[in-house]
Amino acid sequence: MEKVKRPDSDTVKLTAHMLIVEARYYEDLSDELVKGAIAAIEAAGSTFERLAVPGALEVPGVIVKAHRTARYDGYVALGVVLRGETTHYDIVAGESARALMDLTLQGLSIGNGILTCETPEQAWARARVGEMDKGGEAARAALQLIAIDRLMMKPKEKV
Repeated sequence: MEKVKRPDSDTVKLTAHMLIVEARYYEDLSDELVKGAIAAIEAAGSTFERLAVPGALEVPGVIVKAHRTARYDGYVALGVVLRGETTHYDIVAGESARALMDLTLQGLSIGNGILTCETPEQAWARARVGEMDKGGEAARAALQLIAIDRLMMKPKEKV
């Protein structure tokens, strides 16, 4: 059986330059998500820049614009969408996730840390670094994708 190719561990150590795109609609929750993402990126030995956008729907478009600059190896998408009294939640949650997945399928390394929750309490449980740390999880996912890209781009060894 052939050995599975994968990055060495859950804590990928690599030199990468990341862009954190943060939807700031819920500022206090965004701050907590960013705290986790920064910790994960720094733990991996990578660098980052931050860019704020008003809401989750703007995140994918900004990632496209940033990718055109060729300055970043990967992206961390952060934000919070809370269910309200209208169907707007469904549109924002679904369309932001769909757009990020479309970009991932085009080859971009994106960790999706846009939380879609019913209540603020659910969002806090997922955002807190000491609990579910979804900001850190999104950053680690992006780093894993970058590591996989680099693994797949290595020249084949001659036999």
